[in-house]
Amino acid sequence: MKKWVLLTIGILVIGFVGYQYFSTKTKSQTASAQVRTANVQKGTLEVKISGSGTVQPVTSEDIKAKDNNNEIDEVLVTAGEEVKEGDELITFTDGSDPITATAAGIVTTIAVSAGERVTSGQVVAHVTNYKDLETVVQIDELDIPKIKKDQTVDIKINAFPDQTYTGKVTDIAEEGTSSNGVSTFDVTIHIGKPDNLKVGMSTEASILTASKKDALYVPLDAIHSSNNEKYVLVTSAADNSQSNGGTEQQMVKTGLANEDYVEITEGLKEGEVVQLPQLATGTSSNNTRGFIQGGGFGGGNMGGMGGFNRSGGRQGQFSGRTGN
Repeated sequence: MKKWVLLTIGILVIGFVGYQYFSTKTKSQTASAQVRTANVQKGTLEVKISGSGTVQPVTSEDIKAKDNNNEIDEVLVTAGEEVKEGDELITFTDGSDPITATAAGIVTTIAVSAGERVTSGQVVAHVTNYKDLETVVQIDELDIPKIKKDQTVDIKINAFPDQTYTGKVTDIAEEGTSSNGVSTFDVTIHIGKPDNLKVGMSTEASILTASKKDALYVPLDAIHSSNNEKYVLVTSAADNSQSNGGTEQQMVKTGLANEDYVEITEGLKEGEVVQLPQLATGTSSNNTRGFIQGGGFGGGNMGGMGGFNRSGGRQGQFSGRTGN
């Protein structure tokens, strides 16, 4: 009999502990499913379009002979030697005009030697300038109309993840390359100070296509649509406890946007609180996928509500700075 009493007490204790555990877990899940909110923020909105590529030299030239059947008297440089534009490289026994460097850089190859004869158009040397670098990135055809010469570019190098280089757009290809029904265009970006960079390193370029100060913005998932109109759910000041009540529908007009944030051009004021959709249980409450400095990530116009472009680049970024 005593054994059965102890067994019964043990079962009751285990049941009680299990009840407490599942009750606590249920409460935690309920709390995590509460409606989220976000403040309407104000800052500088910078719209960027990104593309990937590699570091390349601006100057990489073959040096060619202009005369035919001239005999080389002397080769004045060796591979690896630095030259300036106009420096003599090769002289001829008949005293004709020497072959000179067409650009500054490093002589990477010498293909002839003294006593040989050259033919017109023959490559006799190659010069590469490793101090003047650029990157060529591929941009989706939907984004290429937004790219203009002299636009500012932030450049990340995979080999130096903690450093950002700057550059400017110098050329936009007139012809694209099509793959699987999607066309991309080469955009050439001159790198301002290419310290420590080497030809062939991988790059990720973010091209600044638009900038707007004092922009109001909210997370993209705060926007709802109905009958071709957009609205948000505004939470009253007395109901900031993230409960499900106390909201009203407010029609808004939108501007710049991407997959994270959208600009509000009409309908809201800075500091107002908007309701965000519920997160699934166990999902992080952090609704951002980028960084915020008084801003966040931003992108193309609101017509398509932003998103990734088809070439895999991020279609714009907020690089916001808190407005006064």
